[in-house]
Formats: sequence, C-alpha cells, structure tokens
Amino acid sequence: MREKNQYINRELSWLQFNARVLQEAADESVPLIERLRFIGIFSNNLDEFFKVRYATVKRIEQAGKGGKKALGGVTASDLLKEITQIVIEQQSTSLEILDQIRGELEKHKICMIKEDEVTEQQAQFVQDYFLQKVSPALVTIILNDLEELPRLKDSAAYLAVRMILDEDGKKEKKYILIEIPRGIDRFVEIPSEDGKKYIIILDDLIRFNLKSLFSIFNYESISAHMIKITRDAELDMAGDLTKSYIDKLLSSIKDRIEGEPVRFVYDKNIGEDTLGFLLSKMGIDDSDSLIPGGRYHNRRDYMKFPSLGASDLLYKKYAALPIKGLTLQGSLLEKIAHKDFLQYTPYHTFSYTVKFLREAALDPKVKAISITIYRLAEISHIASSLINAVKNGKQVTVSIELRARFDEANNIRYAEQMQREGVKLIFGVPGLKVHCKACVIERLEHKKVKRYGFISTGNFNEATAKVYTDYTLFTADQSILKDISKVFNFFEINYKVNKYKHLIVSPHYSRTTFERLIDKEISNAKLGKPSGIKIKLNSLSDYKMIDKLYEASRAGVKIKLIVRGICSLIPGVEGMSENIEAISIIDKYLEHPRLYIFENGGEPKTYISSADWMTRNLDNRVEISCPIYQKDIQQELLDTFNICWSDNVKARDFSAIEENAYKTDDQAKVRSQFATYDYYLEKLASKE
Repeated sequence: MREKNQYINRELSWLQFNARVLQEAADESVPLIERLRFIGIFSNNLDEFFKVRYATVKRIEQAGKGGKKALGGVTASDLLKEITQIVIEQQSTSLEILDQIRGELEKHKICMIKEDEVTEQQAQFVQDYFLQKVSPALVTIILNDLEELPRLKDSAAYLAVRMILDEDGKKEKKYILIEIPRGIDRFVEIPSEDGKKYIIILDDLIRFNLKSLFSIFNYESISAHMIKITRDAELDMAGDLTKSYIDKLLSSIKDRIEGEPVRFVYDKNIGEDTLGFLLSKMGIDDSDSLIPGGRYHNRRDYMKFPSLGASDLLYKKYAALPIKGLTLQGSLLEKIAHKDFLQYTPYHTFSYTVKFLREAALDPKVKAISITIYRLAEISHIASSLINAVKNGKQVTVSIELRARFDEANNIRYAEQMQREGVKLIFGVPGLKVHCKACVIERLEHKKVKRYGFISTGNFNEATAKVYTDYTLFTADQSILKDISKVFNFFEINYKVNKYKHLIVSPHYSRTTFERLIDKEISNAKLGKPSGIKIKLNSLSDYKMIDKLYEASRAGVKIKLIVRGICSLIPGVEGMSENIEAISIIDKYLEHPRLYIFENGGEPKTYISSADWMTRNLDNRVEISCPIYQKDIQQELLDTFNICWSDNVKARDFSAIEENAYKTDDQAKVRSQFATYDYYLEKLASKE
C-alpha cells in the first residue's frame, strides 16, 4: 500500500523543472542574451505543458473522474487549481527577471524600446517598416458585429484593441483583434546614430502605427493589450476508415489548431470591459486556466533573440571535438570493424553519424540500411543520405514515427519525400510509438553479410545535436546488431514477440528486466557484495519503478540519480529512500542521455538507452536499452556520469524540504558541462 507523500505528482514536478529553467534566466553568471533565451525556453516549455499535460488533466476532470490514482493522490480538479496558481507565480517571476535583464542590457548599450519611446529620428524607419513588411501581413478583425468570435489560433498572439469613437456626440466602443504575424522577426533592430543598439518588439511597432492602421476611424482614444490562447494538442486518430494513415494524421494536426482552449493569457493591465467582452465571446469561464500576464506574450520568441554581434553577452563557442581514434577522413566502417566508439554530442561532432550514412550510401559492398527516425532536422542530411543510398541501389528501410509530438508535419514531409525516392517506410507499430534510436547496415564481406550500426540516446537531428547532450555507440558487434535487426522484424511482423539476447526492448522486456537488475543489487547488498545503482535520465515518474528503487534503498543499495526533468521520487526520506540521492542539472546544453549502471557485484552492467522510466516508455513505446561491453567505453560512461555527479555549480538537489536548491559542498567548483568538454580535450591529448 502506498504511503501518503510517497511520490511527487508528475505535473507539479514538471513545473519544478521549468522553475529550474527560470533560475537560469535569473542567474547573473549566465551571459545576458543567453538569459533572455532561457526566458524563451521557459515560455515555450509552458506552452507545450498546457497543450499536453494540463489538457490531459482537464480531460480527466471533464470525464467526471477524480483521477487520484493516476495523478498521485490528488484530484484532477484540485490539481488544475494548483497548477494555475503555480503558473501565475512563475509568470510573475519571469516578468521581474525580464525587466531586470532589459535594465542590464541597457548598460551594454542595447535598448529595448516601447512605442512611446520611439524618437523623431526613429519614427520614419518604424513607419516605413510597418507599411512595407508588417501591414500587408496583418489580419485585423472588428468584433462588435460578429455573432461569435473567430476561432483564435493555438498559441498565436493577438493585440486586443479597444477604440472609443465619438459619433455625433455619442460614445461607442469598438473591439478589434490584430493577429501578430508569425512570418516576421519579432525583434526589429532600428538603425542607430548614437552607438547604441535599439530593438523594438513587433507588437510595439504595431502599437506605434495604430493611428495609421485605423486612420479611417474618427476615434477619441485607442489602446491595445495582448492576449493568447492555448489549445488541447491531443491528436484524434479515430474516424474515417477510408482515409490513409497520413491523411488522418494531417487532418488531426489541422484539428489540433481548433482544440478546446486550456489556457487564456492576458495582459494584466487590459481593461475589464475588454477582457469581459473577449471571455464572453469565447465562452471561457473560471473553470479554464486564466493567467494574468505581462505586456508581451509568446515569449518563446526570446529563444531566437538576435545576437547583435555581442559575443561577450553569449556563451563562448567551443568547437565540437573529434572522437579519439576515429577520423572523418577515410573509412569509418574499417575503424568500427575493429572496435566500438562512443560519440557524445555536442562535445563530439555529430558529423560522424552523417559520415557513417554517407559512406554506407556510397559503399558498393553495403546492400541494406535500416534506421529509426523520430525527429529530423528541418534540413536533414540524414534524410538526404538515405535517399542517396536508394539512388545507389541499396535497400533502405526507415521506421519513421509520424506522431512525434509537434514534429508530425515535418516528419510527414520527409516521409513523403523519401517514399517518392524509393525508401521503404514503416509507420511504426499499431498502439505504440517507436521512440528507439538505432541503425543497422548489411555489408557483403567475403561472401558473408556483416552488420555495422549505431544506437543512440537521442534523435538523429543535426540541429538538436548542437545543444542536446546524447550518447551514440558505433559498433560492429554482431550479437547486438542481430538483436537490432530483430527489432526491425518486429516493426513489420507485430504479432511476433522476439527474444533478445542482449538488448532490453520495450514494451515487452524493459520493465521486467530493469526490475530483475534492481533485484540483483538488493540481493548483493544483503549478501555484503558490492552493490549500487547509477542512473541518468530525463524523467522518472513510473510509480512501480520508484517503488522498486525505494525497496532497494531500504535494502541498503546506494542509488545516485541524475534526472533533468520530472522526478516523482522523493529522495533522502528515512525508512523509505535514505540511500537515494538525486540531482538535476540545467545549464548551457539540454541534458538528454539515458544511462543505467548497475554495480552487479563488482562487474558493472552498463546500458545506454532511449527510454526514461515513465510508464509510456516502459509499456507503450518501442525503446532500446543497449549494453556496453567494451571496457574503455564503460569507463568513459562512468567518468562522464561522475563528472555530472560532482557538479556543484549547476546541479540542484531534489529534496522534500526545499525545491530547486543548488547543490553545495566544500569541493572545488565543478561545472559539469564545461568539465566534460575538458575531459574529452584531455582524452585527445593523452597517448593511451
């Protein structure tokens, strides 16, 4: 039976994670423009949270279910209220941080000006820019005479304009919506003559030009305040059986834009009459999440705040390193044939992954390539390499997950392109998302097929590889690669459950195998043998796995957890989790790898994985956890884990007492992401 306060609700834990992102925006040691970009990440995270998690809880409430079991002991109704209250507080904090950053930017001669701060010299540029670039793209809707409000787009920002007209001595209010165009840069740099850089946000540029925009009206006063609505992003794949899978998905993506509203954010200075008019028109009431915000919404755009040539206000750029012993010149396959190599992006260059596929595409001995794809870059060298391989007569099979949330349209575009070029596509497995990251090629050597491949913790995506930390194992281990081939067989023949000798594969084996590995540590601890568990992952929310870790803790197994995001486990509680320590690291890069190390009586078992310990990863997705057999790579993974564990600059301790407290100790300062880069620099310099 579960004890009270044995878990942290996953939604509340996620909000704690986003608070850590906000801490980075507040951290004065972080370069100023990077702090602005963390504001953008915080805002973007929050948008996705409301579209997905808040919307899910709201559906539970609307279905008339309390949801206590699934939600960790809290009712859906109470949880929605608590989320809204936390978000209001976080939004308020974010606005304070934003104001502070703007003040600091001014000290560096970067001024973000409002419409009433535009000088006479700047006015001509602002007017011309509006007339030439902005005005033609504006959608402007007068609301008064409409029976119902036009359906507002999900996460689009709107200026709600209130105009007071004087018609023959009679006052009349007009309410108007202006959609902020998405195809225009949000931050407009104004030419300067005084050595300072001036930025005006697009919203304020429009405000400055309201008089021009509404010149046909004889108004007495005019004001404009921003609003934004967030809609449920769940895809509905039911319906017309005659539709193809892609057609259904495209239709569902389109419907997402019209999903039920789950959050309404408004400028807290908006007039009560304007707010009341809008809420009434939209049918929004107190049961929805109403968030009073600041002057600007869609602050996710700060992720793309211009660099302005101010390199001193940005993180120092470090060149991605080569993998020791593995050159991009010559044949990668020749090197991999003799030993395994570990790529750890962004410390190592992602070019090895692209080079591997390009070489396979050209090599006459390579006959087949099979790969899983979850999220591709907008311009993908991975996709072009696979198409190149088909043109060279290779058999190319791609399992592409079309339901990768918010990347569905991009993946469909690439799927259609690859299909046209002759790539064989597999659209996942019914009822399961394919989230594993693996590739295997077949090469004819001495009249026999030899396999080469790679297994990763992250997406094969050139863009995210620059900012996400992820492990990729390049290997010619035939036993592991044979298991990967079995996974591709499962994609095609779903009713047959394969047995794997080396890989741990969800949904069939991950839960039971990890439980068995933990049981082994419990047994060893009781026998006085070396025991211990080290885990690095994105999220830990599966209650059964948490219970198993609690059981191990009570048996004396020392457990170290590095969890970036959701952590529903509560460490350090006497009688429950006193042998568990847990930290989270938020820094320059997004910590993304999944790594599992079990002490195993002094012969550690080490796995890299695509799977977090969330119910969806263990039971409802295809995931791969790959054993690492080569001793030097085992050591490398342990070293990088230990570097992260020693972080006392950017690590936060998980605690039942204080949320997001920075880890402190009396050791020399270690900032793990910078220390990891130094580790690989030293590795390159060493003669071993």
